[in-house]
Amino acid sequence: MNKVQDIRIEDYNYELPNEKIARFPLDKRDESKLLTYQKGIISEDIFKQVDAYLPEDCLMVFNNTKVIQARLIFQKETGALIEVFCLEPKDPNDYVLSFQERKSCTWLCLVGNARKWKEGKLKLVPETTGKNGTIHTIYAEKVESYGDTHLIRFEWGNPDLTFADILGKYGELPIPPYLNRKTEEKDKETYQTIYSKIKGSVAAPTAGLHFTPEVFENLEKKGIIRKEVTLHVGAGTFKPVKSESIGEHEMHVEMVSVERETIEQVLKHLGNIFAVGTTSVRTLESLYYIGANLHNSDLGIKELQVSQWDPYQQKNNQLSVRGALETILLYLEKNKLEQITAHTQIMIVPGYTFKIVSGIITNFHQPKSTLLLLISAFAGDDWKRIYNYALSHDFRFLSYGDSSILKK
Repeated sequence: MNKVQDIRIEDYNYELPNEKIARFPLDKRDESKLLTYQKGIISEDIFKQVDAYLPEDCLMVFNNTKVIQARLIFQKETGALIEVFCLEPKDPNDYVLSFQERKSCTWLCLVGNARKWKEGKLKLVPETTGKNGTIHTIYAEKVESYGDTHLIRFEWGNPDLTFADILGKYGELPIPPYLNRKTEEKDKETYQTIYSKIKGSVAAPTAGLHFTPEVFENLEKKGIIRKEVTLHVGAGTFKPVKSESIGEHEMHVEMVSVERETIEQVLKHLGNIFAVGTTSVRTLESLYYIGANLHNSDLGIKELQVSQWDPYQQKNNQLSVRGALETILLYLEKNKLEQITAHTQIMIVPGYTFKIVSGIITNFHQPKSTLLLLISAFAGDDWKRIYNYALSHDFRFLSYGDSSILKK
C-alpha cells in the first residue's frame, strides 16, 4: 500500500486556462461535445449520439441525488453577514427526517466569516411570517467545532415551515466555487440532472447533466437497462489535494444507498457496466468492499462503511466480486431490507483494480484532484493524452463542460 500512498499529486497536474472552464451550460444539454476513448484510441462526437458507443446488453448506473439549496445567509447583532453552508444532517441524522423537522435540527456545516462568529445566535435575513401574520425568526447556534466544520443547530418558531421549506425559500444553490460567479435563477434547473429525486447533495453529479429525454429514448430503443444509486455529494468533492503525496490526504465521507434490484442487475451484467459519473463509480466500487467487510464479519457489522485505504489491503481483495454482491443480498434478506445504506470514503487512485465498473461517462476534472486520480486509475497514463486532446480540440471543462465516455 505504501507505493499507492506515495503517489505525488504534482504528477497529476496540467495547465487549465480560465477560458476553458465552462461558466454556464449550453442551451441544449445533449449538444455538448463527447470525447470517446477505447483501447488507446481517442475520437469525438456529440453527446446525443452517446448510445452509439454503448453495447446493447450493458447496464448504465446513474446517481439520482438532488442538489439542495444548502447556502444560508445569517446576520449577527452587529450586522455582519455569516454564510452557513449545510453539509449533512446530524440530529436527526437522516436526510428525510431532518428535512421534515418543523422546529429545529442540527447539521454539520461550513461557515464563512467564521472568525467573526465566536458565540451567540445568528438570525436569518429575511424573517418569516406565519399563517396568522406572526413574525418568526430563524436562528443558528454553533454547538461544536471540528476544524473547518461546525455543528450548527437551527431553530425556528414557525410550524408552517419544514427545514426543507426553509432551504427552498431562503437557501442558495451552491454552484462550484471555480465558476467564479454568483448563483443565478436558471442554475436551479440547469445544475440538476433531469432524473434527480433524492435531496441531499451540495454538488451535482455533473456527468448526468448532459442527459435529456431524447437521449434516454435512444438508450431504451437499444435495449440498454438503466438503474439508479444514491450518493449525496459533499463539499469535499471540491477539496484540493494540498499534500505532496496522496497518503496525507483525507478523503471526505459520503452516504451511499443502493436498492436490492440494482444489485441484482449489477450481478447479471458484470463485465458490462457503465457508470455515469465518478459518484456512481465510487458507489458501485464501494459495493465490493461493503460485501467483503460483511463476509469477513459473518454479516455481523452494524456500521457499514468503506475506508479510503480498504481497496489497497490484500485481505480485502480475496473474495470474488460475485461473492461480495451475493453477500450483500444475503445481508438484505437476513435483515428484511430492500436497500443497502452505507458510508464510503473510498479513494480510487492509480494502482486500484476496478471490480465492477467497465466504462465511465464523465466530465473533465480539475488538475491535482482526486477525481482526476480516479480517471488515471481507469485510463492509466493515457489520461494525459485524453486531456491534451480535449484542451487542443476546444472541449469545455468542469461542471458545466463537455463529456467523455471511457472504455477499456
